[in-house]
Amino acid sequence: MDQIRRHLTSFEGSRFVEANGDSFAIYDPRGDLPPERQMPWATLVTHDDPYDSASRLDRDGVFRLNIGLPRDRFAELVEPGREYDVTALDVLLPHPVYGGQHWVCVLNPVRTWPRARGLLDEAYDFAVRKFANADRRRSARP
Repeated sequence: MDQIRRHLTSFEGSRFVEANGDSFAIYDPRGDLPPERQMPWATLVTHDDPYDSASRLDRDGVFRLNIGLPRDRFAELVEPGREYDVTALDVLLPHPVYGGQHWVCVLNPVRTWPRARGLLDEAYDFAVRKFANADRRRSARP
């Protein structure tokens, strides 16, 4: 998990926010996004909570890396209608709660770390594009 944290903090323009033992990578190059626009592009979750306990993060040492992807990329990785074991370690899965918003996850990535690292690069690039698009829309307003 420390290696993943270090990797997440290396993305230029991103802030790494920690709250309640969880970590959130947010693209905010100027550091001025209002709270309602601070959407993470990747997260590290270390415990179950009332709305998300499907992965059974209450197991000793288990954590989940979550990665937000563009719709098309998510569709390339996830088979529609397939039943996934969202408690499986070191397997790329649709996020048990946010899969509908095109998030994938992996619990304790070891063998899958190289693939997850590549997906983090894609998620970061997607966050940069979304930020730039929103910036252009805001500046185009009279």
